Amino acid sequence: MAVRTSVSNQGDRGRGIGLALAVGSAVAFGGSGVAAKPLIDAGLDPLHVVWLRVTGAALVMLPLAVRHRALVRSRPALLAGFGLLGVAGVQAFYFAAISRIPVGVALLVEYLAPALVLGWVRFVQRRPVTRAAALGVVLAVGGLACVVEIWAGLGFDALGLLLALAAACCQVGYFVLSAQGGDSGDDVPDPLGVIAHGLLVGAVVLTVVARPWGTDWSVLAHTADMNGSEAPAWLLLVWIVLLATVLAYVTGVVSVRRLSPQVAGVVACLEAVIAAVLAWVLLGEHLSAPQIAGGAVVLLGAFIAQSSTPAEGSPEPVAAGSPERELSARGTVL
Repeated sequence: MAVRTSVSNQGDRGRGIGLALAVGSAVAFGGSGVAAKPLIDAGLDPLHVVWLRVTGAALVMLPLAVRHRALVRSRPALLAGFGLLGVAGVQAFYFAAISRIPVGVALLVEYLAPALVLGWVRFVQRRPVTRAAALGVVLAVGGLACVVEIWAGLGFDALGLLLALAAACCQVGYFVLSAQGGDSGDDVPDPLGVIAHGLLVGAVVLTVVARPWGTDWSVLAHTADMNGSEAPAWLLLVWIVLLATVLAYVTGVVSVRRLSPQVAGVVACLEAVIAAVLAWVLLGEHLSAPQIAGGAVVLLGAFIAQSSTPAEGSPEPVAAGSPERELSARGTVL
């Protein structure tokens, strides 16, 4: 009896630690846009900020890539897909979006990804989805209409909105690839190894696309404005690389090993809330009451889409709570 109680206490303690790590990961990821936008406003191109973020994180994670170098031969498609879509595509479009629209709005638009994934499952793969999942799609789309204040004739920059939607589409492609790459058995690649190699792939791709050698990097030697306060640009870069990328991914993966992927995905919904709050406090990006309500509906729709079970007798649809953290939330299958 005492042994059983001890095991139960250890399990509860492990879940508590996992929950704390999941929340910490959401906070770390949620701060990426807040730290990046001042650098963009200071004169750096959004693509170059993404390049700095991915390349810096790839260098930090390089020892893990070397340790799991066998993945290059065993899972080349998975590594390429994560690097192109989950790293380069999502982040490039997201950072380009926040250069034109508020950080919170851009991230909320990205939360259409679970709805888009379910659309892919239903209409492209022709697999049934549950009524709850369909309800989540309707709620997410309706909430998005409130976030962008569609009744005001698209008060936000239309191109910025399209860029955020493009980021969501990249996430959909990565979700689908993740589902195809997942399997069971002993030959399951370590998620940290996949992250490390994906960052390397993303860094190579972004180097070719961004061509950073022609950029004026002197911006990093000065300060950047954060709603009237000056912050060292290099410190914001350290924030983006170490906290919003390396720490965020690692804590996300470790949390999933202590929690179920589904619970971790639900906790990841905090990321959009945290991003909006940080942007409000640090950047002065205020949202109206209808936008706040719409954001809550978007998160509710994403929560329902994430939590719903598949229709009886059908394969499980691919959906997840946090776009950037899908690898972490699917850590048990990659």
